Amino acid sequence: MLVTSVVAAVGILVDDRVLAGAAIWAKPFKFAVSFALYAPALAWMLTLLTSGRRVGWWAGTVVALASSVEMVIIIGQVIRGKRSHFNQATPLDAALYDVMGATVVILWAGTLVIALLLLRARIADRASAWAVRSGVAIALVGAGLGFLMAQPSAGQRAAGGLDTADVVGAHAVGVADGGPSMPLTGWSTTGGDLRIPHFVGMHALQLLPLFLLALVLLAPRVTRLRDPRVRLRLVLVASGAYAAVVTLVTWQALRGQPLIHPDGATLAAAGLIVLATAAGALAALRPATPDSSADAPEKELVS
Repeated sequence: MLVTSVVAAVGILVDDRVLAGAAIWAKPFKFAVSFALYAPALAWMLTLLTSGRRVGWWAGTVVALASSVEMVIIIGQVIRGKRSHFNQATPLDAALYDVMGATVVILWAGTLVIALLLLRARIADRASAWAVRSGVAIALVGAGLGFLMAQPSAGQRAAGGLDTADVVGAHAVGVADGGPSMPLTGWSTTGGDLRIPHFVGMHALQLLPLFLLALVLLAPRVTRLRDPRVRLRLVLVASGAYAAVVTLVTWQALRGQPLIHPDGATLAAAGLIVLATAAGALAALRPATPDSSADAPEKELVS
């Protein structure tokens, strides 16, 4: 995927074709980068398994193969100058889209198997256990939100003729795909965009474990972070906040509202999330109880 992202980046620079309002190589570039981040995080999580390692190996292999097949189809359609997603224009396009849809389901199922194995894994550090399990659970929800895009949009349903339509499904809500969009991400600036909760949710897989890693790296300088119970409480707060943000951007997108143009209700909900997260973080950083052992945090951190 790293190599593919480089190839796609070159394609963006040298190929001036535009499809659905974006550079034709933008989609394979974004997918390759996303998979390049997703795969190492999932591979690291597989090393934490204490039982079912062989099942985990097979699940990880299935995820890798499904991702590869999806990328082959996306790049193949770019070479043909065709849409990869939602394309029902010809029997070949529809068949390729159906295969790609199947790979997404397989990828999601493989990740679910790994998530179930992680629930059973005996991870000594509770903060690590929660960061990993919360990350993969939220990532599954984020990946699942992608299935909403495969459904006919309100405009497509209103137009009718779905059996003969060239395109069925959309990223945008309330506006047509291919309109004004944000730089780099391509997210709509005039309507809702279901790619946002899909993206934010999936990358909990990396961000929550990285948040814990940051706490561990700061522990030598911040005394309270040496206590594993404080780190656990902070991870729980971060997991709750992350889940709330995924919920918020999903609600915003489904209402046809651009990410960068929130209304009063969205801003109020975001403010509540910020306040709740801040309150939770302050509570998590409370001093340890007097009867706790002074060296217990250090022993557990080493463990």
